Amino acid sequence: MAEKPAPSRCIAWLALATGGVALLGIVAITLFFTVGGVFGPLNDVCNAAEALLSAALAWALYPVHRARAPRASRFALVAAWVGALVATLGSVWVLSGVTGWYLAGLYTSVGYALIGVWLFGLNYAALHSGLWPRRLAQLGLLVAIGMLVGFLAAPGIVGRIDDPAAAPWFVNLGLLSGVGWLLLYPWWCLWLGRWSLTNLAVQASGSPMA
Repeated sequence: MAEKPAPSRCIAWLALATGGVALLGIVAITLFFTVGGVFGPLNDVCNAAEALLSAALAWALYPVHRARAPRASRFALVAAWVGALVATLGSVWVLSGVTGWYLAGLYTSVGYALIGVWLFGLNYAALHSGLWPRRLAQLGLLVAIGMLVGFLAAPGIVGRIDDPAAAPWFVNLGLLSGVGWLLLYPWWCLWLGRWSLTNLAVQASGSPMA
């Protein structure tokens, strides 16, 4: 089993920030459907911020990922960056009125599916190297699989479909990837951040790392 690297404070806070913004997005979308108003745009902003923070987290984690999967880690990092761009474009376009909510949601789903490629590769490497707790890695794989469902939305982007009634069933199914990136991904991020901070504290005290 590979030796665990010293956890990074930057990684910890990026993970916590990503999870926190995602939770804010959940609150915003819930309030939008119950109250309306500015909470819809706030959710779009949170979706974009979560994607960009994910790209930053992927960059921060790249050295430890590369040490365990040199080739796959490069592909995963590029997937995370491209995914963050695509998901952010979805938010920007719906906020600016370029597209309706449905087509923007397709972009967001595909963007997070690409981020899911990175998440799957990272946690697969972590599971086989002991980079972090086994259950954390298993959760990351589960979340990533949920996010990958978003690739089903890609044909809707190609066809510029902006009406759920006009979309094939599998394109609509692609929107269910939100269960992964909106509901489960924050849990993984917050767990990673908390684990990293805990191990930093243990390391600072001079005790063996968990």
